[in-house]
Amino acid sequence: MADINLGVGGANSATGGYEIANSLKLEPDNSEFLSITNTSTGNRRTATYSFWLKRTELDASSYVQVAGLFSSSETTRFMFYQDHIMLENGNGGTRKRLTTNAVYRDTSAFYHFVVAIDTTQSTAANRVKLYVNGVQETSFSTEEYPDQNFDLSIGQSGANFPWRYGAYNATYYKTAGYLAEAHYIDGTQYAASDFGEFDEDSGIWKPKEFTGNYGTQGSYLNFSDASNLGANPKGSDIDAVLTNITSADQATDTPTNNFCTLNPLGEKTGSAAITEGATKIDNSGTASWETAYSSIGVTSGKWYAEVTPQLGSFNTVFGIVNFDTAIHDGSTYNNAGYWLGNFDSGSSIYYYFNGSGAGSIVVNVTAGVVIGLALDLDNNTLDFYVNGSQNKQATSLPSGTYGFIADVQGTGGPYIQCNFGGYTVNTISSAASDANGYGTFEYAPPSGYYALCTKNLAEYG
Repeated sequence: MADINLGVGGANSATGGYEIANSLKLEPDNSEFLSITNTSTGNRRTATYSFWLKRTELDASSYVQVAGLFSSSETTRFMFYQDHIMLENGNGGTRKRLTTNAVYRDTSAFYHFVVAIDTTQSTAANRVKLYVNGVQETSFSTEEYPDQNFDLSIGQSGANFPWRYGAYNATYYKTAGYLAEAHYIDGTQYAASDFGEFDEDSGIWKPKEFTGNYGTQGSYLNFSDASNLGANPKGSDIDAVLTNITSADQATDTPTNNFCTLNPLGEKTGSAAITEGATKIDNSGTASWETAYSSIGVTSGKWYAEVTPQLGSFNTVFGIVNFDTAIHDGSTYNNAGYWLGNFDSGSSIYYYFNGSGAGSIVVNVTAGVVIGLALDLDNNTLDFYVNGSQNKQATSLPSGTYGFIADVQGTGGPYIQCNFGGYTVNTISSAASDANGYGTFEYAPPSGYYALCTKNLAEYG
């Protein structure tokens, strides 16, 4: 269990104050990115960029998370390299790199990154500063700074120097995660404290409203308008051009209300693909069971989620598991699981409750069926709903820390699409939310049940 994050993690559980309503889900399989091409030249020595990112897939090779103002030989770039952060600043083939010793592998939380550049500074280490969750990073395996007064590629205009978020191109350095509150400031080196602050009660780093000057080429993307996710109301006022991004990529999973997702660090047995903002688990084509667990575990409260499994001659399982007892070992749940599943059948769902049952529930299981999971840890019950109707209940759940699971098996590529409320690849027709207005579900959560997100956890968890 060492690689499973059972809490909300990092910098996104403080409540109150400045709110971020939306994020942009970036998917590597679709080579999604957005870019702004400026028509006038800005400052080539001084700039700041700030953004929040929740990673959803991890890759051993380097891939770009945010790439700015680059061509084949000139670049100002932020990327992950084997989970380290690599900053690259150059011009005309001269590139200087900072690579952190620290790695950033938390997929349950939003990170806040700030890169502040000013090559006019006399002290080399002040020319490029990296802040992570409000703290300046000073430990680097590679530590190279631009020369004083060096003119970077940043700040140039024209088609060769767009400011880009997302995939480098259709083949390399693709981004997987939720991007939120993306600022680019032209002409000023700001600190992290201009974009965030430590919560007085919890000490957690949280966003605050930026009130500074964006400069000539600056931009601000908050992804609040689904019909124009590239809207840029600040600085240059030039909207971002979207590539392979649609209104369906808007999410409500944000730094001020972090939603549960599937945790790629907790995937067991096999090599399942966890995609679509960590809400879908897809079998890799092997015959083994491949399991994903939720990024948040809970010990109290009432929580709701939905899953849509692929039907047919495949095995899919979905439900909850007690993280404190045992986790799927490739063949059994060691009496720790409560789940339903469809096994080579389009007419029945089978159930398994804590080592007993193995019975079947005959229901009208069709393509697109939505299974609701209503977990009540105040009364230790779990209800399953089929297309909005209560169908089966497990009672007397042992105490413990519970999380949702999704499990697929078979060589035909079975998958399960999950909806924890913050984002789902499922087509939603009703857009129902919980009683607090959080989450977007196909069916309204039962009375008293809530989406598994940090705002609800702060109240009911």
